[in-house]
Amino acid sequence: MSTISSDRPIVIFHEHPDWFRPLFNELEARGISYVRQNAAEHSYDLAADEQQYSLFFNRMSPSAYLRNNEQGIFYTLGLLAHLEAKGVLMVNGYKAFQYETNKALQHVLLEKLGLAYPKSRVINHASQAVEAAKGLRFPIVVKANIGGSGAGITRYDSVEELALAVTSKEIKLGIDHTALVQEFIPARGGHINRVETLGGKYLYAIKVYTTGESFNLCPADICQTTNGKELARNACALDAPKNGMKVEGFIPPQDVVDAIERIVQEAGIDVGGIEYTVDDRDGKVYYYDVNALSNFVADAVNVIGFNPHERLVDYLEKRAQLKTQEA
Repeated sequence: MSTISSDRPIVIFHEHPDWFRPLFNELEARGISYVRQNAAEHSYDLAADEQQYSLFFNRMSPSAYLRNNEQGIFYTLGLLAHLEAKGVLMVNGYKAFQYETNKALQHVLLEKLGLAYPKSRVINHASQAVEAAKGLRFPIVVKANIGGSGAGITRYDSVEELALAVTSKEIKLGIDHTALVQEFIPARGGHINRVETLGGKYLYAIKVYTTGESFNLCPADICQTTNGKELARNACALDAPKNGMKVEGFIPPQDVVDAIERIVQEAGIDVGGIEYTVDDRDGKVYYYDVNALSNFVADAVNVIGFNPHERLVDYLEKRAQLKTQEA
């Protein structure tokens, strides 16, 4: 039984209705006191003491705008800054959420760390896309700076196709009117790689095989293992459409693990996933996505051999108990 008291519970701050059910189930199974706060319907008092919780776990998603909750995205940045100023213990706090909501900033971090990423330019108006693509290898993608779950990413196979999209006003830059124009990396083996971390350290890795028709690589949505076994997608809505993705667990090279741990530690990400791919043309590793809102793979025991939500709750409980003891 948990030693976390009901008068100082853990806060789970989120707006997605389904993704975090496995987390809630694990917390309840252990008798850990927690409260859910809806990021889309939230307010706070700037003068409040804010010490009523043992831990604040930020699970706000940048894809909230797809669910008509975009107001919560920028609001959350201010809330996290407020809570940190009040001394609230955070998991995935202000710094992490800055990286979660800014792909351009993610690439600034990769550049700083000397890690390879797809050649990219940042624009703030669709009319700049063709000029920005000069010197890039086609195909390219235009990525909305704030996306989530593959939203706001479109592939263009030629400069003519890109120019037509500009003149037809088809290019959408997203809710902050900023986007990356980026080289598309053909993935060796037909899969991308996603490494999940916890407490700044490697947790597990998966290969995600896609049909090539979608950029939505949410691991909680994946339907099958590579041997065709159906997976129980217990983190997502039961009526979510099958998406054709397949997945398998694997162990990345140690230099990749080291690089990913550097990324999440520098970004202040307590719980998160990094995606990378190997260019089929030259075998080079490219890092391209930093996720502070990281959903664990569906039916994890069948894919990676253990339940990562148990490890996550171990981590949350330890952090919360330390805070409670200090208080």
